[in-house]
Amino acid sequence: MLRFMPVGDSMTIGSAGEHTWRYRMWQHLRATYGGPFKIVGPRETLYDKSTGSPDSHEYADPEFPRAHLAGWGEGWLHMAPVIRETVRAQRADVLLVSLGLIDLGFYTNAVQTADNVRVFVEEARAANPRIRMVLLPVIPNVRAESDAPFAAEVAAFNELLGKAVADLDEPRSPLLLASPPPSYDTTFDTYDGTHPNASGEHKIAEGFAEAMHQAWDLGDPYTAASA
Repeated sequence: MLRFMPVGDSMTIGSAGEHTWRYRMWQHLRATYGGPFKIVGPRETLYDKSTGSPDSHEYADPEFPRAHLAGWGEGWLHMAPVIRETVRAQRADVLLVSLGLIDLGFYTNAVQTADNVRVFVEEARAANPRIRMVLLPVIPNVRAESDAPFAAEVAAFNELLGKAVADLDEPRSPLLLASPPPSYDTTFDTYDGTHPNASGEHKIAEGFAEAMHQAWDLGDPYTAASA
């Protein structure tokens, strides 16, 4: 059984009442993977925007397997120290990682964030030397549209992320750089300029799904109808 673990920030954990891109990916894998799999992770909750609580269980589909390693306001800086123990405990085989916006916005510059990516990869492999990882670049967001220095940091980090993937990729523990979601638009694919709406959820899931299909022949090409 292949065990997938989503790792991310607020765009991955999602808010009360949402499906999340994790749900879209689960639906896609159910429809196209063709083998047993499981979504794993130590956390299950959503973020409740109305109360500020990170402990909501109000998923749009209560049947959705809720496990993940994601947190509102968390980034590579926060996940690198915990990924080894989490991979070991959850017996994860594939990490689907969407991180970076929080780091660049509040904690670290592009170079420091890329250094934390490398630590994250090393720590994940320390727990499972054959783990596979798909890393999503920082996707379009409203701050980058209005803050030129921040946009420059995002661009610099995405370039460094690609270099890290190329440097660290190895046959027994492959790394993939997912392509940014096609035609992702902060006006039409988010509800606040950053967090994805249903359209954005599909596009983020598509980025991960297409990378795995093209590189590993895992699942079929992504369609919204299958997710």
